[in-house]
Amino acid sequence: MKKLWHSYIHTSLIKKITVALIIGIVLGLILGEQASVLAPFGDLLLRLLQFIIVPLILFTLIVGVNQTSIGNLGRMGGKVFIYYLATSALAIIVGTSVASLFDPGTGLSLSGDESFEVPDNPGVTQVLLNIVPNNIVTAFAEMNLLGIIFTAFAFGIGIAYMRSTEKFSEKAEKLYDIIDTLNELTLTVMKGILQYVPVGIAAILAGIVGQEGVNTLQELGGFIGVLYIALLVQLVIYIGILLITKTNLGGFFKEARTPMVTAFVTQSSSGTLPVTLNAANQLKLNRSLYGFSLPLGATINMDGAAIRIAVSAVFAANVIGDPLSFTGVLQVVIVGTLASVGTAGVPGAGIIMIATVFSQVGLPMEAVALLTAVDVFVGMGATALNVTGDLVGTNVINKTEKRTS
Repeated sequence: MKKLWHSYIHTSLIKKITVALIIGIVLGLILGEQASVLAPFGDLLLRLLQFIIVPLILFTLIVGVNQTSIGNLGRMGGKVFIYYLATSALAIIVGTSVASLFDPGTGLSLSGDESFEVPDNPGVTQVLLNIVPNNIVTAFAEMNLLGIIFTAFAFGIGIAYMRSTEKFSEKAEKLYDIIDTLNELTLTVMKGILQYVPVGIAAILAGIVGQEGVNTLQELGGFIGVLYIALLVQLVIYIGILLITKTNLGGFFKEARTPMVTAFVTQSSSGTLPVTLNAANQLKLNRSLYGFSLPLGATINMDGAAIRIAVSAVFAANVIGDPLSFTGVLQVVIVGTLASVGTAGVPGAGIIMIATVFSQVGLPMEAVALLTAVDVFVGMGATALNVTGDLVGTNVINKTEKRTS
């Protein structure tokens, strides 16, 4: 038993996840709906990932801020925002272009039985206001990533300033050493959590396969197929960006594949964050950069979700027999980009985002109810691309920083 455990510990994470994927599919097919008995193992993985997110973001950012100048931090932050906004808009354009080419939904019709209540969406203005929490404790308790990032920045900059003063330098250095130690402790705990990831992934996938089976895929297979083609096109664009910046593709995807697979199964950009941060560390990216670009990306950079909006909008327009005009496509691009920025990186958030866009551009809510039937399959691919986009962006900006430094 000890030898088996030792072998498991020293096997690469991606190999363990690959085996977990196979086991999960097999168990789902064999057990069917009874695979739900494995749900607690999947829930435990999600809980563990959420458990480590707050200290991971807080300590990584504070340490990162103190490893570079404020000027460098501001420059990198500007690049991150511009990149995220540009790729989100590009993703919407890719989605609408691919969907318009294949016209998913043509020939389908709404029976009138579908219903869907539009959930509340905070909107971009509220998301921006939430960057500054009115209560630090509430921000941490409610997992407000933007609020946590702001808090880490505020205290990180404060510590950096105190370290530079004659009066508080000694005390500030001691405080920084404590936080740096806590950061290393958090990374150590995270390494332990990563050992459980394959078990949780197998349980989650078994539940999905057991509950959904293949029937749901057949119902809206055309829509799913078009969406995955669009996701693949965006991935090719990422590869082009990586090649332009002279990134070693093999080395990049060797580390990126683990968070990509984890995001695919868990359908949570935020939940995958610990794994994504670990990948950035393995890629030897600038800690002060990825310490805020990846948590921020898990909150506002949703390229996969943006493509999902675009394909869903074209699908809904075709179902009601009123294909989108150029003006309609432009409206989807603008509203969709803003909506993807304001969407939480958690399972099921995509439906809220789509409902918000549909209500803004005048598309039927009944189509949203139709799309919920394949929400799981759509969300898996979209989330994987979300996380990939975050890592690609961080890697690209890291390259530009090396050139300017």
